[in-house]
Amino acid sequence: MARSGRLQRLADKAIPSRESIETHRWLKPVASRVMHSSLWRFTRRSVPRGVALGMLTGILVPMGQIPASAFLALPLRANIPAAAATTFFTNPLTTPPLWVAAYWIGSWMLGPGAARHVLAGDAPGWLDWLLHQAGPATLTGLVTIAVALSVLGYFGSGLLWRWWILRKRKRRLHLRSLGA
Repeated sequence: MARSGRLQRLADKAIPSRESIETHRWLKPVASRVMHSSLWRFTRRSVPRGVALGMLTGILVPMGQIPASAFLALPLRANIPAAAATTFFTNPLTTPPLWVAAYWIGSWMLGPGAARHVLAGDAPGWLDWLLHQAGPATLTGLVTIAVALSVLGYFGSGLLWRWWILRKRKRRLHLRSLGA
């Protein structure tokens, strides 16, 4: 129980509240749209959308991931707190391995030529390698990883949501049977 309390406090600090968004000077013009209750309610449809959106923006948007996910949540009717929290998947500990994996996946997808020139040492220069081999390979890998993790996040959170609801129903039925 202590662990869930710590996680709740961390989430309360990290995720912007409705009130802070409502009073933010840049968001006042669109506050009525952003504050729509369907974007803040935790439902079986909005949470998986928010998780997928947060995963996508967390990986593909280099800076301003939370505002980007909140902005994109509007037309997608995704849960804003879930989208904002999921962007924290990318952090100083996870970003370097993510980028290395993206480079290797992208190199594999684009063909062995990109990695072979670098490993053989016959690349014409660091900038040329960065622009013509590492850049496209890393970008391809990042997009691939972002889409794959978004799909996994969408279906995984949907399954977790279903499991949680079933568990609540079983507990409620059990309590009813004890009281009857």
